[in-house]
Amino acid sequence: MFETDFESILKKVQQVRPVKYGKTRNFIDGAVTRLSPYISRGVISTKYVYEQTLKRGFKPWQIEKFIQELAWRDYWQQVWIEKGSEINTDLRHAQQDVTHYQIPKAILEAQTGIEAIDEAIKIFYKTGYIHNHIRMYIASLACNMGKSYWKLPAQWMYFHLLDADWASNALSWQWVAGANSNKKYVANQKNINKFCYTNQCDTFLDVEYEAFENWQVPTILQETISPQLQTNLPETKPLKVNTDWPVILYNFYNLDPNWKKSIKANRILILEPKHFAQYPVSKKTLEFVLALAENIPEIQVYSGSFEDLVKIYNIENIYYKEHPLSRHYKGIEEPRSWMFPVSGYYRSFFAYWKRCKKYLPK
Repeated sequence: MFETDFESILKKVQQVRPVKYGKTRNFIDGAVTRLSPYISRGVISTKYVYEQTLKRGFKPWQIEKFIQELAWRDYWQQVWIEKGSEINTDLRHAQQDVTHYQIPKAILEAQTGIEAIDEAIKIFYKTGYIHNHIRMYIASLACNMGKSYWKLPAQWMYFHLLDADWASNALSWQWVAGANSNKKYVANQKNINKFCYTNQCDTFLDVEYEAFENWQVPTILQETISPQLQTNLPETKPLKVNTDWPVILYNFYNLDPNWKKSIKANRILILEPKHFAQYPVSKKTLEFVLALAENIPEIQVYSGSFEDLVKIYNIENIYYKEHPLSRHYKGIEEPRSWMFPVSGYYRSFFAYWKRCKKYLPK
């Protein structure tokens, strides 16, 4: 489903159907791009996708919803840059009506009884990908139907995602749970049937929306567990470092094969244990990262801390890209490719988008 060679990834960008995307993206079979794993891993940028789509002749007014959805990714990242570790806790409001800090066992085992959700979770475990609308359904099921605190369920989903982006994931879960929005997001069976093409009835979600106001946790969601989320990093082999060359440093959020590709350099993918202890990912996701890294000629993989890398190999001239999790790096920080020259914290996406729209070509 997700090729890892760079040429195939670039072809996927050219195959995007932005007009149809805007009309169908909420449906389970909608014209979604499936580019998120490559954007999240920094192989391509939102700006690149945006510019390549306009080059194909589409006008911004024709594909505004598509551009807007790309901008959401930049928006979440801007929030992370400004708020830092604050996104690991309730950002705007304390989540209400929380009864536990685990996750319903039925969600982990794809046994909720909601056919579309259970099937999607099974596919998710196999592929590392899940439709955005289903993500919202699952978050609502865990937080608003099962009354879980949002963080551990969000970590579980992040763990399995090929497009794992902590800002997008954590803040979206908070949005659903009402911690980063003014109200909780809920969906009933009728809504799920519509967007997933199911005809299921007589489930605990087969109710009108008024029923959610005095909601009692259904029996199927009452048993909760804490999943064990741990990343096993590859063993580090001795690196070959030419001290006359600079080091181009890649990481989990930056695997761009075109970045500084014309200069002679030591190219190192750093996998820091402290990063993956705080934000663990699955074996499947890590294998995806290592496969994407193969697009970078002569890349070497280092499992260890930045400080040890510098000390052991006597490295001085280092280039890296800006990211909230790279702030402890020392060297020359280069900016990422943002879609628009709009930065800072905006309380809502639409306040951010209002500023971005000014930069759309006429």
